[in-house]
Amino acid sequence: MARRAAGGAPLSAWAAAASPLPPRPPFRAPLPCPLLLLLLLLGAAQAGALEIQRRFPSPTPTNNFALDGAAGTVYLAAVNRLYQLSGANLSLEAEAAVGPVADSPLCHAPQLPQASCEHPRRLTDNYNKILQLDPGQGLVVVCGSIYQGFCQLRRRGNISTVAVHFPPAAPPAEPVTVFPSMLNVAANHPNASTVGLVLPPAAGAGGSRLLVGATYTGYGSAFFPRNRSLEDHRFENTPEIAIRSLDARGDLAKLFTFDLNPSDDNILKIKQGAKEQHKLGFVRAFLHPPDPPSGAQSYAYLALNSEARAGDKESQARSLLARICLPRGAGGDAKKLTESYIQLGLQCSGGTGRGDLYSRLVSVFPARELLFAVFERPLGAPAARAAPAALCAFRFADVQAAIRAARTACFVEPAPDVVAVLDSVVQGTGPACERKRNIQLQPEQLDCGAAHLQHPLSILQPLKAMPVFRAPGLSSVAVASISNYTVVFLGTVSGRLLKINLNESMQVVSRRLVTVAYGEPVHHVMQFDPADPGYLYLMTSHQMVRVRVAACAVHTTCRDCVGAADAYCGWCALETRCTLQQDCANSSQQHFWTSASEGPGRCPTMTVLPAEIDVHQEYPGMILQISGSLPSLSGMEMACDYGNNIRTVARVPGPAFGHQIAYCNLLPKDQFPPFPSHQDHVTVEMSVRVKRRNIVSANFIIYDCSRIGQVYPHTACTSCLSAQWPCFWCTQQHACVSNQSRCEASPNPTSPQDCPQILPSPLAPMPTGSSQTIPVRLTNAAFFQSAALECNFGQQDVFEAMWVNESAVLCNQVVLHTTQKSQVFPLSLQLKGQPARFLDSPDPMTVEVYNCAMGSPDCSQCLGREDVGHLCMWSDGCRLRGPLQPLPGTCPAPEIRAIEPLSGPLDGGTLLTIRGRNLGRRLSDVAHGVWIGGVACEPLVDRYTVSEEIVCATGPAPGAFSDVVTVNASKEGKSRERFSYVLPLVHSLEPSMGPKAGGTRITIHGNDLHVGSELQVLLNDTEPCTELVRTDTSISCTVPGGALPTPVAVCVRFERRGCVRGNLTFWYMQNPVITAISPRRSPISGGRTITVAGERFHMVQNVSMAVHHIGRQPTLCKVLNSTLITCPSPGALSNASAPVDFFINGRAYADEVAVAEELLDSEEAQRGSRFRLDYLPDPQFSTAKREKWIKHHPGEPLTLVIHKEQDSLGLESHEYRVKIGQVACDIQIVSERVIHCSVNESLGTAEGQLPITIQVGNFNQTIATLQLGGSETAIIVSIVICSVLLLLSVVALFVFCTKSRRAERYWQKTLLQMEEMESQIREEIRKGFAELQTDMTDLTKELNRSQGIPFLEYKHFVTRTFFPKCSSLYEERYVLPTQTLNSQGSSLVQETHPLLGEWKIPESCRPHMEEGISLFSSLLNNKHFLIVFVHALEQQKDFAVRDRCSLASLLTIALHGKLEYYTSIMKELLVDLIDASAAKNPKLMLRRTESVVEKMLTNWMSICMYSCLRETVGEPFFLLLCAIKQQINKGSIDAITGKARYTLNEEWLLRENIEAKPRNLNVSFQGCGMDSLSVRAMDTDTLTQVKEKILEAFCKNVPYSQWPRAEDVDLEWFASGTQSYILRDLDDSSVVEDGRKKLNTLAHYKIPEGASLAMSLTDKKDNTLGRVKDLDTEKYFHLVLPTDELSEPKKSHRQSHRKKVLPEIYLTRLLSTKGTLQKFLDDLFKAILSIREDKPPLAVKYFFDFLEEQAEKRGISDPDTLHIWKTNSLPLRFWVNILKNPQFVFDIDKTDHIDACLSVIAQAFIDACSISDLQLGKDSPTNKLLYAKEIPEYRKIVQRYYKQIHDMTPLSEQEMNAHLAEESRKYQNEFNTNVAIAEIYKYAKRYRPQIMTALEANPTARRTQLQHKFEQVVALMEDNIYECYSEA
Repeated sequence: MARRAAGGAPLSAWAAAASPLPPRPPFRAPLPCPLLLLLLLLGAAQAGALEIQRRFPSPTPTNNFALDGAAGTVYLAAVNRLYQLSGANLSLEAEAAVGPVADSPLCHAPQLPQASCEHPRRLTDNYNKILQLDPGQGLVVVCGSIYQGFCQLRRRGNISTVAVHFPPAAPPAEPVTVFPSMLNVAANHPNASTVGLVLPPAAGAGGSRLLVGATYTGYGSAFFPRNRSLEDHRFENTPEIAIRSLDARGDLAKLFTFDLNPSDDNILKIKQGAKEQHKLGFVRAFLHPPDPPSGAQSYAYLALNSEARAGDKESQARSLLARICLPRGAGGDAKKLTESYIQLGLQCSGGTGRGDLYSRLVSVFPARELLFAVFERPLGAPAARAAPAALCAFRFADVQAAIRAARTACFVEPAPDVVAVLDSVVQGTGPACERKRNIQLQPEQLDCGAAHLQHPLSILQPLKAMPVFRAPGLSSVAVASISNYTVVFLGTVSGRLLKINLNESMQVVSRRLVTVAYGEPVHHVMQFDPADPGYLYLMTSHQMVRVRVAACAVHTTCRDCVGAADAYCGWCALETRCTLQQDCANSSQQHFWTSASEGPGRCPTMTVLPAEIDVHQEYPGMILQISGSLPSLSGMEMACDYGNNIRTVARVPGPAFGHQIAYCNLLPKDQFPPFPSHQDHVTVEMSVRVKRRNIVSANFIIYDCSRIGQVYPHTACTSCLSAQWPCFWCTQQHACVSNQSRCEASPNPTSPQDCPQILPSPLAPMPTGSSQTIPVRLTNAAFFQSAALECNFGQQDVFEAMWVNESAVLCNQVVLHTTQKSQVFPLSLQLKGQPARFLDSPDPMTVEVYNCAMGSPDCSQCLGREDVGHLCMWSDGCRLRGPLQPLPGTCPAPEIRAIEPLSGPLDGGTLLTIRGRNLGRRLSDVAHGVWIGGVACEPLVDRYTVSEEIVCATGPAPGAFSDVVTVNASKEGKSRERFSYVLPLVHSLEPSMGPKAGGTRITIHGNDLHVGSELQVLLNDTEPCTELVRTDTSISCTVPGGALPTPVAVCVRFERRGCVRGNLTFWYMQNPVITAISPRRSPISGGRTITVAGERFHMVQNVSMAVHHIGRQPTLCKVLNSTLITCPSPGALSNASAPVDFFINGRAYADEVAVAEELLDSEEAQRGSRFRLDYLPDPQFSTAKREKWIKHHPGEPLTLVIHKEQDSLGLESHEYRVKIGQVACDIQIVSERVIHCSVNESLGTAEGQLPITIQVGNFNQTIATLQLGGSETAIIVSIVICSVLLLLSVVALFVFCTKSRRAERYWQKTLLQMEEMESQIREEIRKGFAELQTDMTDLTKELNRSQGIPFLEYKHFVTRTFFPKCSSLYEERYVLPTQTLNSQGSSLVQETHPLLGEWKIPESCRPHMEEGISLFSSLLNNKHFLIVFVHALEQQKDFAVRDRCSLASLLTIALHGKLEYYTSIMKELLVDLIDASAAKNPKLMLRRTESVVEKMLTNWMSICMYSCLRETVGEPFFLLLCAIKQQINKGSIDAITGKARYTLNEEWLLRENIEAKPRNLNVSFQGCGMDSLSVRAMDTDTLTQVKEKILEAFCKNVPYSQWPRAEDVDLEWFASGTQSYILRDLDDSSVVEDGRKKLNTLAHYKIPEGASLAMSLTDKKDNTLGRVKDLDTEKYFHLVLPTDELSEPKKSHRQSHRKKVLPEIYLTRLLSTKGTLQKFLDDLFKAILSIREDKPPLAVKYFFDFLEEQAEKRGISDPDTLHIWKTNSLPLRFWVNILKNPQFVFDIDKTDHIDACLSVIAQAFIDACSISDLQLGKDSPTNKLLYAKEIPEYRKIVQRYYKQIHDMTPLSEQEMNAHLAEESRKYQNEFNTNVAIAEIYKYAKRYRPQIMTALEANPTARRTQLQHKFEQVVALMEDNIYECYSEA
């Protein structure tokens, strides 16, 4: 039996595609006991115990992998590809293509020189069959399915290189005779199995050997190709099992041969006639033990399946384990393979008959003593569901014992039922065992046989084992032994990895499941990382995956960690985290690491004594009892941690384990936590802190008896005496105390029953407004008898209480009011004058007050209130009945307004609802008074509403009739409508069958089916049919799911009575099965027809298709027949691959694999889908010549040629629709790039213009417009045009003749120049066009974003934005310290700003200054002072714009913690500014930053927009910067002038055609975390430019401020093994031209491609040159000599002639650069001008609303003015500043050239926000012309953004203040506000008289004496500030 397809799918699943599925057992069937136990365990499983660390996707199916532990390398073989990956992160190191090749299975390999082939060779994929490592020879053995199973020996460490060419190449190598057997190594078919194993060298041999097991694929096998030829290259040349020579260093003539010695072949080959009975499928080959001790025997094992016929004597078992002996050490004799070959069966069975026998071996894994194997039970049919599988374990000792017993039974005491000789093997010795007389078998002969003994052998009795674990679809196994656990990893056919932990009894104690690659089977071989067993390598059909065996960190508590029963995870006690054992310090010592085997009971716990503490009592300390697994805490530094940074000292008296005692000081009373308002106690958590970690915690309680009276004022005494704390009640003080001695000498109660309290008694309801005296009974109240009491009814209702005796009082003349129908008032007694002191009311006493006038709209409701004690009467409304008024009389007759339903079944039971008025005062009035004719209707008690509604159950009727409903409540009332008794009938049901998943919509036909109040449709008498819809003749409902494919009865039941007769039956059938979808690709717009293939679709009523994650709306599908469905693909949000879900009859389709895997994890099984759709970009079309207008004369034939851009959709011709207007264009030819279509019918000329539209699915593209015109008109126009042209030609000829002589000389003179210039222009335009087409692709490929985005911290963003060299503070103190280089070469630079550091003043001055600053801060927080202060300063003429900016920024820092206050100040100042602007020209407001408030607004926007800048705009902005830099670096850059080949700014354009070629340099540099890299530079780059590119490559993961500078490093070129050069910009070899030195470049030094360079930190900086761009252009140049008109005559003719080329031709490069960067710029603008739903711009909305409100107040209705205000306040004030200054946001280097490009982009942004039209012409600057085309589109985006802001929900002041408070809190304590306030004070001191004058002139300031407070500040600061600053 073949083991598995080379592509990774099991052959059982392949074979599963051809016969019907047997009935699947129901889910509710009884489960075997072990499986039931498993399900109980699985129910509690959690995810997270496995973690996928790295993946490597393979574009073709994977086949094999091998691990090189010593080198840390993974080798992966896939179809046609070999990959070498780094072990740690699976990154690609090398790859090789090994297919497809031209091949035929009927031909010898082309490496056989003497062979020819007459069969045609076809392009054939190469499936890898063997991938084995031979570390001794440094080889990787690679064998594929092509060329009859040909092998290559590739180099270990570089898989792309063939190490040994075989057969050897031509001379000088000696010719080698090659035989087919040396080439036919592996199986030559993709689905035929092959295993390989590199064996150590045999005795005396020099090289390794290769053990190969390969499935026979020759003539007679299922793999042999169908043809007329009987030629079989496999039988003679490819044995099933062979050991081949692998000595690559010896005689190559013996490579891959079978030779053991000259006479024997080391093979096992089955005879031709027996091959049909012995179809071998190999699973795995392995050595055991892998590293035997010296002299010990080592064996090679082969795990395989045999398809032997049933009853065959040789091999009845289907799963086999074969063993072959290897020679012992150097002196051992090498045996022939068949001598030691012995096989035995492996049987995995539950012992319950053949139904529980798992017969096919799937995967094996050898552990130390056990062989773990996964078996499956083949379904015997093509099934969509996974085959049942089981895990069994076999002991190697049992294998050894069985082999020895078998050889004994063969040669010593023959037993034919134990062992047999494999006589079907060519190399065998004979047909039967025979006793060897007089021979004593040695142990080695018992183990390995001998040449004189019969061989090979087969043991007839299989080795049996019980399943350890069962689950469907298992495909692979790997095992590790950890502590007392065995951890088993199991892969599944659906791409999941299951991890189970087995205890010593092999019982499952826990399991976890993770999806590796859903729908991709896990390969049957999995291996642990040899270097780190904490990782497991596995392979799915298209991925190589590295999985971490445990993710312990998901468990945050010890109980979770240890309770998870994961053998890898344990609790690290002193680090308080769940870790692997090796990750915990001192884990090898006892008690430091608690393993899962110890159980949660060993987790550290603690008890605190005392556990309850009185808040008023003093405690010397606390005793801590610590138990569980903890190391001895004696001698460690410990503390008790109470949270909030409160700790006390703890100590342990001596060493102890298990149970330790510690002592701890109680936290001080002033640090007790506050009591919650509703509690008399507070729970405190205390932790023991060791080594800065809280390792164990416990709770204790602090209580306060005196709080009980406050918490429970109405039961103070009883609550006090029933509290769980020792509390006592003091009657005299009316207080609860914890110390009884504090009570005064009076009788105090000791139990709750002794407390003075009210005894509640029932009271009759009181009418509202009436005066009554209410008696109140008391107990234990003798103490209070003399006290004055008050009756309290809540709130203001207090009345006097009169004592009757010691046990009763009267509440005198109580008057209570209510506007409700009834209201309950609580009654309590309180001490008069002491409102907080109440007599206890354990059972609250209440008084009901009623109002007859409320809630009784009719007579019955009014009089019915008598039943609840309300004395009401009916007289034109409900009124209070007086004491002398008569008892109420009767009410009017019942009035029935409606009945529902109007009919019911004869059996009765219908709930009839009667609505009306006066339907009885109480239920008893109508209890027997409801009738339908002569049939009684029984009212329901719980459904009766007085007077308004009766619900009654109808009684049975003898026959069908109709009558009115009568209600008799002393008087009789009748309904207008009649109620009918009818007999409902059912006739039929359709459809009569449906899938057992449910969802089928059925319709039941009959008569009178609309009757009654309740209808049920039941299937099988239990399961309800849902979503009922009924009419008179039909009932429709949705069928529930069923368990079995079986017929069930359908019951229609009215009013929960018996079923209506009809004998309806519904058949549950097998569910529909979806087997495939095609095509699997769709354009992103969707609409492509997806064909769904499967079975049983005739039961599908509706089906829809949905795409996970990226899909738009699901689409409705169409059922074509029972096997086909077509679905339009849903549209998608992005280009990606996504799983597809189908919903059949409203139920989510789950394939049988997923249903089967519900046994593993029901949640996990539902997460994926078998089917996926790959979404690709929509196709793009154009006309053949890309024209937009096509002229056509009606009546003429029309054929269109449409060009199609290349795509990967694979569209068919029928999927295209081409229309011209509404007329279809018939498609005739469709190729990969071109579509031809023609129109046969005439096109109407009414429109004149018709759009040409092409449609693919939902995607429509109009590619051109067809312009129709009359042919007669065209002829007339043509004649007129020809006449005019003829006339013009005559005139031109005359002029030409008269001037030709004069022009001749000029023409000859300029002809040469014109030709050369034309050639250059043509060349430049061609290059520009090519660059424009290719740059976008190149840049996207090259742009590397791996380094992340180097955002500046918020505080640095603020200081750079607020103080952009605008304030004196910045210039004086914002300094960058000298850069110092660390060992890695990076420079450590930390920006310092005075606002971020300490306030540096001498300590002697600090007290006065801090007091003065504090007082000044309080003044700044006074709104009146601050506004007067700002206005006073702005009125001073010498208060410059620079000072205003500085003051605004300092104020922002000072008030940063109170942003809501800052915002209110800003708004008031803005109102003043708006008033001033509105009077002049309002459109000029906020245009510049000339006032304090305008700078404040800038700062406010910066703070509020920071999160948007970082989270939304930061990434596209950074990408744009990277793109600009990359594009500039792709061409030449003049190091001195800064001009470049590629730029956006015309002024920085290099207007020369400098040819630059790229150079890839191999550079080594010990810095920035990497050792060597390949760096791309240009040969025109100076050495400084090269250094900068190298530094950028090496330091891309480091912020720019930490890079070394180019002048700090030396660059050395190793020209040869002995010569090296230090490369510099200027040296003795520099060239001199026109008296100027030219800077050295790579081309100057002639550095070749791939040169090796080394960069190192220089010992001393060479400052002789300074910065290159600052060099004197009179002495130096780089690429271009400066233009000098005076020196023009000195230049050669060629030079001066070259200068005449128009420099404007190079402007095409601006367009090229713009096109390359366009996508990045669009992404940036969209990010700036878009609104995220999860984070709307609240500040922008708030401020724009403020502007609109101010405009409305001033009557400004011009929308342009508002647009300008908004633009000036946000885009121009904030975003343009950011766009021009990226160094405010990122830690990057902004070069002058990047700055120039950003200026162009910022100008485009400014133009987009403007409302005035751009007046552009040919003389306009290119910087404005460059984006003129895009500006209108950008303007639409801006206007849409403003509209979206306008449409947002307005913010209240409270919401905005909360948002601002959150922003303040987020960045609190970032700045030193004292420094800012001190700087502000300098302005106050400078303008002190003017400020004093302004304060005295302001009435509010005078009233609050602000000028005096300001004088106090001056007095405190005056004598200190300058002296202190001078000292500082």
